[in-house]
Amino acid sequence: MIEDVPGARPVVETRLAYEGKVWNVRTDRVDLGESGQVQRDYIHHTGAVGIMAMDEAERVFLVRQYRHAVRAETWEPPAGLLDLRDEPPVEAAARELFEEADLRAARWDTLVDFMTSPGGSSEGIRMFLARDITAVPEAERFQRHEEERDMEGRWVPLDEILASIWAGTAQSPSLVVGALALDAARRSGWQTLRPADAPWRRPPSLLD
Repeated sequence: MIEDVPGARPVVETRLAYEGKVWNVRTDRVDLGESGQVQRDYIHHTGAVGIMAMDEAERVFLVRQYRHAVRAETWEPPAGLLDLRDEPPVEAAARELFEEADLRAARWDTLVDFMTSPGGSSEGIRMFLARDITAVPEAERFQRHEEERDMEGRWVPLDEILASIWAGTAQSPSLVVGALALDAARRSGWQTLRPADAPWRRPPSLLD
């Protein structure tokens, strides 16, 4: 088994290059020892959670949301930022499932942890598997706004999601990673799952 090696190199200088609505960009001068000092610009992110919510028919609930950076409406699992200080990731996931999908889940497991772009972003994502799903009554549903206001939600068979990934028609990283991890968990008889509160080597967060 391979293992990432935690540990920061000395930061000689750091400055806030850009302060955004959701995340910031920092410029650090990093001392690499014999390799000298280098400048690195990176997105300083809060981190996020995603949810592969699966029903008894092995369908997964996905949302289609406009993503301006790629100029496309992408199919993704419900997800959200870890932007509330000290909120446990599984509670953030339950909140996002409620807000984005009008769903609740009675069973939660950790599916996979990953970093979206470690060369330029501190974003780490924990993907959960949510099961024993129930719908939120109409009167209790969250009122969505902005890009989320008109996003479509749909139950999609896991095998159809996998076929879409192999065909190159679905490319969201959270969907690709989540679907492949879910398929591996299914084929293992769910032996790859970890507890919902399993330890997480989460990258440094904007809220730290």
